[in-house]
Amino acid sequence: MREEGNGEKVMVMARDFFWSYTDEPHATRRRQILSQYPQIKDLFGPDPWAALKISGVVLLQLLTATLLQDASWLKILIVAYFFGSFLNHNLFLAIHELSHNLAFSTPSYNRWLGIFANLPIGVPMSVTFQKYHLEHHRYQGVDGIDMDIPSQAEAHLVRNALTKSIWVVLQLFFYALRPLFLKPKPPGLWEFTNFAIQLTLDAAIVYFYGWRSFVYLMASTFVGGGMHPIAGHFISEHYVFNPEQETYSYYGPLNFLTWHVGYHNEHHDFPRIPGSKLHKVKELAPEYYEGLEAYKSWSQVIYMYVMDRTVGPFSRMKRKSKKSE
Repeated sequence: MREEGNGEKVMVMARDFFWSYTDEPHATRRRQILSQYPQIKDLFGPDPWAALKISGVVLLQLLTATLLQDASWLKILIVAYFFGSFLNHNLFLAIHELSHNLAFSTPSYNRWLGIFANLPIGVPMSVTFQKYHLEHHRYQGVDGIDMDIPSQAEAHLVRNALTKSIWVVLQLFFYALRPLFLKPKPPGLWEFTNFAIQLTLDAAIVYFYGWRSFVYLMASTFVGGGMHPIAGHFISEHYVFNPEQETYSYYGPLNFLTWHVGYHNEHHDFPRIPGSKLHKVKELAPEYYEGLEAYKSWSQVIYMYVMDRTVGPFSRMKRKSKKSE
């Protein structure tokens, strides 16, 4: 916001991030809650149904792709937007769940399941995602480490409703490519395994069922990560609409399709609790969450982000890196 010469206040977008000079809020709140409600530790540990749920979605999406091998391009796009997008985004968030080892106690089992969950997504990402995502939790908002935060280039280019709309449509590309340009990590054996298995599946789909089936899978991934209700969580989680708060939860029906990722304050406070039990955190310690701003519609969040002149890629909380980090 700035004040014009005639005294009128004009709403303008910030030209820098919000800077915090305190630690991220979740570790402190976690200690406070556990001291008052130690029984929350009983919620820690894997979801015993995770592997079954993931397997069902993977098989359903691959079956759908094969059934569309002779469909028109228009039908493929329609089915991708209104059906396949929900399945592939569910699998993306299953991979998020697996990055916290919430299907099995043995980390390697979670990685193998993540590679399996990755198959309908079309692009190998499950192993690499885990590397960057765990840093997002440990160093939330830390400049140069948390790759969940938009780059300076994004923030300077995206300045109005039109460019914000384009950015939302392409946000999955920014989300995936940003770490590779700003903080590349050398790939290891797990990444090469993920890559090889994914390319084998992609090639098999094209060889046996044709390009239309493969395009359906890819379209399901990218339309579901753009201007789509289910992709609203990318913005709702940490984009600052209230300078006093840097993480926001969503309490709406789409949680049932997204591994309850909407319970995002609860998730950052207790990343060892599977999504299916995060609602119990709020039930056990309501006084810690009922005073926080939260959303009931991801579509509304996308609309607010695009139309609010004061909000854009700079609307994120940052903090300076400590030397030990």
